Formats: sequence, C-alpha cells, structure tokens
Amino acid sequence: MILKQFYLNCLAHASYLIGDEQSRTAAVVDPQRDVDAYLAFAAEHGLAVAHVFLTHFHADFIAGHLELRDRVGATIYLGKAAKAEYAFQPLGDGDTVEFGQVRLEAIETPGHTPESICLKVYDLAENATTPKAVLTGDTLFVGDVGRPDLRAALGWSAADLGALLYTSLRDKLLKLPDSSLVYPAHGAGSLCGKAISQETVSTIGEQRRANYALQPMSREAFLDLVTADQPDAPPYFTYDAVLNSRERQTLEQALARELRPLTIDELLAEQKKGAQVLDTRDPAEFAAAHLAGSINIGLVGQYATWAGTVLSRETPIVIVADPGAETESALRLGRIGFDHVIGYLAGGLRSADRSAARIVSTERLSAEVAARRLTEGRAPVVVDIRAPGERAQKRIEGSVHIPLTRFGERMSEIPADRPVLVYCAGGYRSSIAASLLQRAGRTNVSELAGGITAWEAAGLPLQTG
Repeated sequence: MILKQFYLNCLAHASYLIGDEQSRTAAVVDPQRDVDAYLAFAAEHGLAVAHVFLTHFHADFIAGHLELRDRVGATIYLGKAAKAEYAFQPLGDGDTVEFGQVRLEAIETPGHTPESICLKVYDLAENATTPKAVLTGDTLFVGDVGRPDLRAALGWSAADLGALLYTSLRDKLLKLPDSSLVYPAHGAGSLCGKAISQETVSTIGEQRRANYALQPMSREAFLDLVTADQPDAPPYFTYDAVLNSRERQTLEQALARELRPLTIDELLAEQKKGAQVLDTRDPAEFAAAHLAGSINIGLVGQYATWAGTVLSRETPIVIVADPGAETESALRLGRIGFDHVIGYLAGGLRSADRSAARIVSTERLSAEVAARRLTEGRAPVVVDIRAPGERAQKRIEGSVHIPLTRFGERMSEIPADRPVLVYCAGGYRSSIAASLLQRAGRTNVSELAGGITAWEAAGLPLQTG
C-alpha cells in the first residue's frame, strides 16, 4: 500500500493518495482543484486513479472531485447524508471500498458538517482487522477538532452540530486503536479550527492524551470550549461549501476563459465599468508603484484566503501580476471558486508606462520614522489590522483595532480628516488594508514597513497583555 500526503501551504490543506501496487489502482481523498500533482504521482507509480472521496463539502476551498471524474473517470464518494447535483456513491457506517490489498471503510462523523465522514485505511497485506490509519477530514485535526459554526447560513446551528461532533469524536474516533495514524485535511493556519498543530500527522493515542477537545468533559463544556474564540470565517466559506455540492465548470475550463491578455486601455475600460483590479505582486513592489484603485493581495502570502475575504464574488476581476505569474494568480483564485477573472494586464505594470493610466504609490515608513511621525503635529491614526489574538499579546499604544477580516465594513470608523498609518505583523496584510483605503478615496495613507515585528526590533515601546 502507498499512502501519500500532499500539503498545500497557502491553504493549509492536506489531501491524500492511497494506492495499491497489486491492482495498480489508487484513490484520492479531499483533492485540491488543480489535480495534476495526483495524476503525475499516480503515473510515476504505475497507478490509475479510480476513486475520489470527499470527507465533507469543504468551505475553504473547491475540491477537485469533478476534475478527477472528468480527467480519468474516477468515481465520486460522499457521506450518505450528502446531497449533490452530480452522481456519487453514498457511504454510511461500515461501507467499504476495496482495491487489491487496500480497504477504505467509512465512519459517519457529523459535527463539523452534517455529511462529514472519516475513512479507516486498512493495509490488508499487513493487518485485515486493525486500521493502519484514519483520514479524519475536518472532524479531528492534530491538536484540535473541526469548528461546528460554519453552517449557520445553511440552517445548522453551532449547538446542534457541536452536539453531533461531541458524539462522533467520543463514540466513534476515540474507539479506534491508539496506534491508528491520524491524517487530517488541514494543518496550522487553516480557519477551520483555532488551535491546529504544525504537525500534519499524529495517532489516535497521542490525540487522546494531548488534544484539548478530547479530554473528559460534559457535552455542554465541550460546546462552550470549541465554539469560543474561533477566528472570523471569510464570507466565501458558505459559497464554497455549496459549490462543492454542485455540478460546475472544471478549473481547466475556467482558466481557458480567464487567461485573456488585456492592453492597459482595455483594463482601464473594465475598471471604469466596475471591475476589481487585483495586483498580485509583492507588497513592496506594489507600494512603489501601482494602478490607482487597485487592490494588493500578494502571491507571497495566504493569497486565496485574503482574496476570498476582501474581494467581491459578484464583480469581475482583472489581474495585474509580474509577467509570467498570471496563470498562478488565476489558478489560486480558482482553488476557492473565484472563476470570475476576465483577463490580465499583458506585460505587467510596465505596459502602463506610456499610457493614460494613473500610477500611484504607498508610503512605507520605517519603525523609527513612524514613531517620530506619531509625536509630530497632525499625527496619523494608527490602525492595527491583526486578529484579536495577536493584538492581545502586544500592540502599539493608542492604536485603533480593526481586523482585516472586518475592514471593508468598518473602514468608515477611521477619521477622514487625519493621515492613517496601518500595521500588521510583518507588512503583508497592511498592504491589503492600505490599498483598500486608497481605493476608497483616502490619499494620506502609509504603512509600517515590517509591521510590529520591525517596531519591536527597533526597541520601540509596546503595550502587552
């Protein structure tokens, strides 16, 4: 048996290929939408991908089940509580799929979502009665469990799903042998949990001992614990969860339509009609020069998650990227179902040099210069856009807190008659926020270069606790 984990850092997403060398057959579990990596690995090992499983309808990315169905004819499997527009094989407790010396056995584990399942993995050549591993989807993470509050918009309360999760964990997953390897669908950085470990594999025994949510406690205490202090869920989460249940165009089809080169005049015409101009270059390059009204979300960070947080799903997107990075910019949007790109600026920003385009910049201040500005007349309003947990640890005294996840709806709280200085941890998120302010018409906007990390390194005072 071959069990291969694929890890996508930008979405903190783990997916799996399980292959059987005897029958030359493979299954893929919770695939990302761009599926070439699975097919290349399968080809290298002489395997044919015949099965694709979703442990649930993921909210934070679009899965590649339809891509694998259409590319290689893979059969799709979902939990039996799922409802979908495409054909699938439903799996309930104890249902199995076998190929050669591999057996995958479903466990119904509602809680994170109503249709969630986990998959016990048996290597029959080694042990036909004890599972070697369990693929836990978003039900059980290393160090955490799936949050039960992401289906409110679809009619499921956190209390109802949390009660199901409590039972699924204790009556099903914790009944497995301590030796069973735990392979979850996410690692640290995912918004599907609040305390997920950097580790991407564990065992049932280790989680029984160390996972805060698996310790002995009442159902009520569990509900209070797992629903407290969850990070804000981006607005695209419900959209993606629904889209994963629908028949839709494949990523290949979407990219063929989207990767259309535009002249600067064509781009400006689309912007005038209301299109969002998304600049995916490094924040430092964006600060030096960018198209007026463009939004910076750099490819260097959690690009797709922030795009899904600050961009509209209803408004066309045109991309400005470093030449050669257009495909990656569109592809990574496609991973979250943002298929409304209508083109990219051919030749990148340099093509705007001899046009009527308005090129602007954003001032990036060193920590020392920023500190001096705060002591001068007409000092800027300092805006901390980090998450609440980050701010609770340390912050610049006198700063206003508006998390980037809520920035669009709360931008009006920033006084319009004063300069604005935005900071985050290192400078990536502050570039997003500054570009949103400039797009809204604010002209006197600056960023703290290097974020609070640079401020602290310069020995400048911080508030803590």
